[in-house]
Amino acid sequence: MDTMNGLTRTNYCADTEGIGKTVVVGGYVQKIRDIGNLIFIDLRDRTGIVQLAFDDNTDRAVFEKARSCRGEFVLLARGVVRERESKNKELKTGDIEVFVDDLRILSKAQTPPFEILNDTNVNEELRLKYRYLDLRRNVLQNNIIIRSKIAKAARDYFADNGFIEIETPMMIKSTPEGARDYIVPSRIHNGSFYALPQSPQIYKQLLMIAGFDRYIQLARCFRDEDLRADRQPEFTQIDLEMSFVDVEDILSMAEGFIKYLFKTVLDADIPTPLPRMSYKDAMERYGTDKPDTRFGMEIQNMTDMVRDSEFVVFRSAIEAGGSVRAIVVPDAAAVYTRKEVDKLVDYAKGIGAKGLAYVRWADEEPNASFKKFFTHDEIASLLSGVGAKRGDIVLIVADKDSVTLPVLGALRLVTAKRMDMIPDGWNFLWITDFPFFEYNAETEHWDAMHHPFTMPKDECVQYLDSDPGKVIAKAYDLVLNGIELSSGSIRINDYELQQKMFESLGLTDEEIEAKFGFLVEAYKYGAAPHGGMGIGLDRLAMLMTGCDSLRDVTAFPKVQNASELMSQAPGKGDKAQLDELGIMITEK
Repeated sequence: MDTMNGLTRTNYCADTEGIGKTVVVGGYVQKIRDIGNLIFIDLRDRTGIVQLAFDDNTDRAVFEKARSCRGEFVLLARGVVRERESKNKELKTGDIEVFVDDLRILSKAQTPPFEILNDTNVNEELRLKYRYLDLRRNVLQNNIIIRSKIAKAARDYFADNGFIEIETPMMIKSTPEGARDYIVPSRIHNGSFYALPQSPQIYKQLLMIAGFDRYIQLARCFRDEDLRADRQPEFTQIDLEMSFVDVEDILSMAEGFIKYLFKTVLDADIPTPLPRMSYKDAMERYGTDKPDTRFGMEIQNMTDMVRDSEFVVFRSAIEAGGSVRAIVVPDAAAVYTRKEVDKLVDYAKGIGAKGLAYVRWADEEPNASFKKFFTHDEIASLLSGVGAKRGDIVLIVADKDSVTLPVLGALRLVTAKRMDMIPDGWNFLWITDFPFFEYNAETEHWDAMHHPFTMPKDECVQYLDSDPGKVIAKAYDLVLNGIELSSGSIRINDYELQQKMFESLGLTDEEIEAKFGFLVEAYKYGAAPHGGMGIGLDRLAMLMTGCDSLRDVTAFPKVQNASELMSQAPGKGDKAQLDELGIMITEK
């Protein structure tokens, strides 16, 4: 095997240019074409591919060495850049090639378990097992590079705006954040545990109390929760906090970052200010607090239209204080057969609905699942009332609003994707005016919708004891194309109000001291008004690269059961380690 022996790479593969220039390139063998007296090797590195050429004028030892190469061999090649006879318009370097006069095989490779191609149909589980090979694909490398550019843009923008980058601890005391903690046993403090942070929430508030005024961190966060395409157990957020601000200051700062980021990384112009929508409007119109507003198909309230109906499903829902709501899926009757509509009914039941009524208007006469309870004219009036036309499907849910809205919101997305109704584009949206509390039917008390440090609107403080459902928080979320990118709020900076909020949440003095004692103590010494947010870097990267999963923008991701297939983490604890930590494993 050759060593580098004085050869030093001068160019990346896709940056090779200059006819007549001598260059040294290094990379992996993508493909070899041996046609007797001619050999061509496509050499690949993170920038792309360049063609190496060998012919009758090549030194015979170099020529035979080229002939011995195989896929994924690591090469270093020196040669002269020349014009290609057969151009390749799909490559950045498709007009040139390197005529090689010196070739080094730096590392040989066995045949990999799958071919390194951008367009691959190889099972994802196999690719994740050999993630280091999967990451050789230029499409994944580009995703990771864009992620790096996002991180750099964040640091540049916030540094230019007076923010100080500060690291907060990775091993902390467990505090309630809404998901399960990952815990770390302490050897020194036997029987005690650190928690990995779900966010740096309390620490960044303490930094404001400490007077740093503007804080930024690319913070690693950990949540032990069920995974899905846009969730990983460990993730990064662009975490920021500001003092002497209110909501408008933070939204303006975040909008400036979004505008700068998309221009810097994608050369895309994002118009600002970004649109806003209240939580109440989002739920009423889209059935979710993270609506995809790239298309219409909004939820419509049919309650008054059917209030006098004899149909027991509609009537009983209204009498119980609920509503009857619908979405109209345009031109769907030709796509959704009766059998497929039945699948939508099953889907609705699977996400909490008792059933799904519908009108499928495929022929001249509309077919309603509840037609025996309505006259022809009544059905025609309903269809007119919701703006349906021939060819459409109307999907109807009758229940309490906590069921009708999210179920129809989910059906809206499912049917829009099937009908290919969702256009490309960047639809940012602020969701504002969140309820401070949400009622937990299982525990029969009110929980904080964000976290207990969120400031209520001034005019709502009076309802803390008498009517918690009326309390609106100074909280805001940033949504992009139906994905929540960020959540934030103005924080409470008054000791007495913070105590009152804890009490409203049903926390005892002992619980307050155990969970938040050091923060409450800090408030006694003066706290500037402050607020902030955390912007999901992983989700930004996923959306900006056009990927469907966080796994495609994470170098070494976890799968759905929170394991990492390449290293086979998590692993069993060594008995000696467990004994030292005072841990005994029992079978579940």
